[in-house]
Amino acid sequence: MDKITVERYNPALAGEWDSFVDMSRNSTFLFRRDYMDYHADRFDDCSWIVRKKGKPIAMLPANITPDGVLHSHGGLTYGGFMLPQSHVDGSDVLRIFSCCIAAWREMGIKALDYKPLPHIYAASPSQEDEYALFRLGAVATERCISSTIDMHRGWMPNKLQKRHLAAASKLPVTIAETDDIPAFMAMLHDCLRERHNTTPVHTADEMSRLKISFAANIRFFVASIDGLPHAGVCVYDTGIVAHAQYIATTARGRELNLLTPLFHHLITSEFANRRYFDFGISTERHGTYLNEGLLRQKTSYGAGATIYSRFILDLSPVTDLQALTANTAPHIT
Repeated sequence: MDKITVERYNPALAGEWDSFVDMSRNSTFLFRRDYMDYHADRFDDCSWIVRKKGKPIAMLPANITPDGVLHSHGGLTYGGFMLPQSHVDGSDVLRIFSCCIAAWREMGIKALDYKPLPHIYAASPSQEDEYALFRLGAVATERCISSTIDMHRGWMPNKLQKRHLAAASKLPVTIAETDDIPAFMAMLHDCLRERHNTTPVHTADEMSRLKISFAANIRFFVASIDGLPHAGVCVYDTGIVAHAQYIATTARGRELNLLTPLFHHLITSEFANRRYFDFGISTERHGTYLNEGLLRQKTSYGAGATIYSRFILDLSPVTDLQALTANTAPHIT
């Protein structure tokens, strides 16, 4: 049996880390170090690299908090184990978890707060980690509904959205990509404050820095009338999923339903060759509150539900990990 080793990430391994992200079957640009580290001052990084014969076979973006909980990752929407293109299956991932848990217990980590990658983001099926969590007795702590369009089916709005689109076609609406991030974020800030009494997760400075590092992945689009933007969407493009990270409107933009022509352009033109278009979640309080109005609005564009999950795994030494993996024949190659 080839030995698996577990190593905590350090900055000297950034190049190797990013190379693995780029070749993994279930990673996105959010796992690259330039993205993860932009808020390093707020999160104590505790990421991990799993190796066999010195070669990385799995990596886990993570941070640790003073209460001894390992989070995968507190600064990201999702962040489970990244896996190679092939030849790592469910039995292998059970063994990877087993080796990691032994190392984490030795380090004094008390629990794992785990947010697996939603299946739509993976280049190929990669839910081995969720099976391992089930076998280990992890408890689901969050189920959030996101609204996703299968782009193979394309733009399938309801009658109301069709009317909005027809009405917008008679207006002098201009839809364009923008690099004026401060203006976009100012519109977003006002929209979130007025409608939800919240503020964006990112500041304008943070988004500007991220845009510089990930110009091809983070893009901003606005619908304007007479040169003034009244609706906007920040899209995180992974190459597989175009995700609406932020959606903003002014009062006039809402009155004229300018999100409809903007989303129509994004779905039918700008990102038409992506596998999915994801509008983001419509839940709060770890999924226990559903904003039904917001959900219906996203569904009206032809979207269906994708679940964003979260699990907690108690790392108290009660699980017999040797017995857990005894019926698996590790064959990582």
